[in-house]
Amino acid sequence: MKLNPMLRLIAGLMFLLSLALTQYVNANWLWFSVFIAANLIQSAFTNWCPMITLLKKLGVKE
Repeated sequence: MKLNPMLRLIAGLMFLLSLALTQYVNANWLWFSVFIAANLIQSAFTNWCPMITLLKKLGVKE
């Protein structure tokens, strides 16, 4: 799988995980959703995403 589709998949799965944890474990897991959203917003402005850096180091091709 290429870099951008993998990034979108990971972000979507992390968001769904955070919602499930909020529903079934503790409402404070909602802050994980806030973190994910804030990271997506900052990457739109800075053109830098920590997950892309990690995926590239793991050998995912663009």
